Amino acid sequence: MMIKKIRALRVPYLFPVLILAFGGCGQTGRDGGGRALVDRTGSQISVPAKLERIVSTAPSNTEIIAALGFADKLIALDPYSAGVEGITGNPVLIDFAYPDGELILGLEPDIVFAAGHNRTVSGADPFKLLRETGISVAYIPTSVSIDDIYRDIRFIAEVLGVPEKGEQMVKDMEEQIGAITKAGAAIREKQSVYFEISSFPTMVSFGQGVYLDEMIHIIGALNIFAGEKSWFSPAAEVIIERNPDVILTLADPADGREADLPGEMSGRPGFGAINAVRHRRVYSIDANAASRPSHHIVSALKQMAAAVYPDIFPAF
Repeated sequence: MMIKKIRALRVPYLFPVLILAFGGCGQTGRDGGGRALVDRTGSQISVPAKLERIVSTAPSNTEIIAALGFADKLIALDPYSAGVEGITGNPVLIDFAYPDGELILGLEPDIVFAAGHNRTVSGADPFKLLRETGISVAYIPTSVSIDDIYRDIRFIAEVLGVPEKGEQMVKDMEEQIGAITKAGAAIREKQSVYFEISSFPTMVSFGQGVYLDEMIHIIGALNIFAGEKSWFSPAAEVIIERNPDVILTLADPADGREADLPGEMSGRPGFGAINAVRHRRVYSIDANAASRPSHHIVSALKQMAAAVYPDIFPAF
């Protein structure tokens, strides 16, 4: 087989989307009241009237919570959320894949914003104990489309009681993405793109059903793996054969090993013949902006557009 499907990858903080997420069930707030809402899995939750102690288990959710003005209410976070702008104080750090339900229960949160990877990686619902004691747990499966991200923002804003702020965030995203979409649609000579999530020797990329594939189309380019589904590990021979014009990567050029991205790729067997490598059209995209399904994908989209079509899109 030239292409191997990936079930789960241990890529630090990148794409909990790689793991399908399901879960959540009805619950009642500890105060016995609150607003009744439906979380992103379709399960009913009861949101307490006051939200002073919030837990977030995924950086994408944390970014949205912080942008909505509730960073100071976060009492516990996954480790990858620690660097999110606006976080203050010293929130307790909880395990990303295996959050400790008893530890979180002891923190007495008003609500937990859980992510799809929590349930899937652990093989069970780690928040069962919390739900049984009446603590609200709102599950947000990792989004696979830009529309899903809009829904996440609106949902989190509704839970936090600031729906108007959520709508404004979505509106701002729609306006910026719309402008890029319009410009991308006018491009006739489309560049082909290989987007590398994990590098050699176990390369990982994506096809349909991933918001990054959607973003490649928005900027007016062609994903060389558009015919594939979701996340997968392509063979080097397939990448070489499809000969992309541009390579986008999450490798950080600030890292000594990746200081010369085209040079690194030219050292791989056969990669020196790829157009993108020969013409040194290998560009780094901010890993946090690209890998976290939040409003910050707009930043990654602008970087992608400027890298692939520098004459059409201004540098960002």
